[in-house]
Amino acid sequence: MYRPFDLTGKVALVTGGNRGIGLGMAMALAEAGADVIIWGTNQPKNELAAAGLKKIGRRVLAQQVDVSREADVVRAMAGAVAQMGRIDIAIANAGIGGGGAPFTDIATDSFRRIQSVNVEGAFFTLREAAKHMVERARKGDPGGSLVGVASLAGIEGAGRNQHYGASKGAVISMMRGIAVELARYGIRANTIAPGWIATDMTAGLQGNRAFEEKVLPRVPMRRWGKPEDFGGIAVYLASDASAYHSGDTFVIDGGYAVF
Repeated sequence: MYRPFDLTGKVALVTGGNRGIGLGMAMALAEAGADVIIWGTNQPKNELAAAGLKKIGRRVLAQQVDVSREADVVRAMAGAVAQMGRIDIAIANAGIGGGGAPFTDIATDSFRRIQSVNVEGAFFTLREAAKHMVERARKGDPGGSLVGVASLAGIEGAGRNQHYGASKGAVISMMRGIAVELARYGIRANTIAPGWIATDMTAGLQGNRAFEEKVLPRVPMRRWGKPEDFGGIAVYLASDASAYHSGDTFVIDGGYAVF
């Protein structure tokens, strides 16, 4: 029987998995059969998300992790592997926004803070997951999927948000390099680039009259994206259906970029 999207026996890690796109992906992965690890800095939100995931009937581990802190990531990854036995997919989704300041007014501290979470956090997470996957491959158990969540801002011109766009462009480039280097271990690496999605990060724009009149009409699907819109791509990238798919960037934006 052909069941490429069955994730039974697989373990998935999602950073920033306690809300928004991350939780949307974590829920879909659990529904498809995976055991799930979620990382987040807010422990009450972690516990609330974990409670919802456990209702699906899978094993769930919620860890309080600040991905911008290397020691946190190293410790948490080792603990996750010890408790769950393995990690088959790691999704570096945790990120912060830029705030929309004019380029000439962007503070150095703001630039560095965004890079510390969006770039360094993804780097630490994917590097530690890759170490585990490479070690497993050398013992005769190859395979694994690494995913970086970027943004359309990393591809298109992100006016008044250059520091955020720079961080997401870096993620796209990093994932391509990982795809080339780690393919020999059966590890694939891909990027997801969301468009306008209704999450906490875009809360200030939701209901904004100018945005609703000038930007949303440019989305061919005529609506905000939702966290659950990312469940399908997460399951695909975690599953054997994507076993030969690596080095790609999946734009999930309701058609915005091509309109």
